[in-house]
Amino acid sequence: MMTPTENVLETDRLLLSKLKVDDAPFILRLVNEPSWLRYIGDRGVKNLEDAENYIVNGPMKSYETNGFGLYLVRLRNGTPIGLCGILKRDTLNDPDIGFAFLPEHTGMGYAFESAQAVLTYGKTVLGLNRIVAITSPDNSRSGKLLEKLGMKFSKMVRLAGDKEDTRFYED
Repeated sequence: MMTPTENVLETDRLLLSKLKVDDAPFILRLVNEPSWLRYIGDRGVKNLEDAENYIVNGPMKSYETNGFGLYLVRLRNGTPIGLCGILKRDTLNDPDIGFAFLPEHTGMGYAFESAQAVLTYGKTVLGLNRIVAITSPDNSRSGKLLEKLGMKFSKMVRLAGDKEDTRFYED
């Protein structure tokens, strides 16, 4: 189990920490969940080595380059349940919030709780003036969560390399 100093954020029910290579088994499962594949897309993570590379070349690289990234969300008992954090995509002017949770941990307020903490952290600690969000057009649950966080649907955008438009939210 991690020591408290390794947590980036803590909420009443959750601990958010930087991903490490040791988290590869969890990542392998999460990124192959039907909801991830449908709403986020296939990242080509098919085995533990792929998952380790995903962590090193994604979140860990982002921590080093941007000072933020996707964080592992765990229950206070240490059980990993999802990801939530801030991404900086080349195709967006502003950083955006992202989140994904295992299906057995959805509908319990964990996404809202972690996303609210991440937004506050991004603005107050990291000094980000603006954090936006994107969702696939048919992901109504994420859209509702973003609206609950105070964001509003603004327009449809097409990110570089995507075949379809995505919904763009801003505060």
